[in-house]
Amino acid sequence: MELAELLQRAQSLSETGASPTTFDRAAVVNGLDGDLGELDCLKCRNKGWVAYNDGDGIVYEKCDCMPRRAALKRIRESGLSALLEDYRLDNYETPEPWQQSALSKARQYAENPGAHWLYIFGPPGTGKSHLCTAVCGALLDAGQAVRYMLWRDESRDLKALVNDSAAYNRAMHELKGADILYIDDFLKGGTGDADKRLAFELLNSRYNSRRPTLVSSELSIDTVLDWDEAIGSRIYERAKGYVIHANGRNWRLR
Repeated sequence: MELAELLQRAQSLSETGASPTTFDRAAVVNGLDGDLGELDCLKCRNKGWVAYNDGDGIVYEKCDCMPRRAALKRIRESGLSALLEDYRLDNYETPEPWQQSALSKARQYAENPGAHWLYIFGPPGTGKSHLCTAVCGALLDAGQAVRYMLWRDESRDLKALVNDSAAYNRAMHELKGADILYIDDFLKGGTGDADKRLAFELLNSRYNSRRPTLVSSELSIDTVLDWDEAIGSRIYERAKGYVIHANGRNWRLR
């Protein structure tokens, strides 16, 4: 029976003064509006959970919208939400051939990332963040949950947790298990031994679990390979076909 039918039945019961069954109570509960933000979900009506009848009583299950809702909340808190409004695939300018190719690859990736990675590298101001953010926006619009990681800040915080294994493992578990992870400015701010251990642990986990990952960096994959072959080879294998070299001028200086 559809939810609308359940709600209609529950309403008619309440109007006649009859005592609703457990089945009807679940429908009444599901008809209540919640106040969660970030998006509007018709399934849970912004409560974050849905009620079901299991024969003995009502059970509550987390709604499918919660991972995406959490992703949007984190993106808003990171400051990326403002960029999502400005950086879109449909307003990425392509006056040069490499930009036309870059946009084509970005669109293709956004339509079906699968287990692939997207790696965009180049100097500052060449549109890396625009493309990566636009792809994230397209994935979010399609109902995917995207976790944003600004490498410079979060790698620093993770390295500071070296003596707190519980906190470190919790933070890394979230990054490793994200449905889709966007690592912005990879290796910006440090390429020491601690950065190498952190990068390998995170990327190796996502490589093994075949989780889609977007990476922007000033460093080419060849440069990463020279720095650490194990890390670079994993990026190379997963990003095959989705490597974009942003090699134009610095658009911020126009």
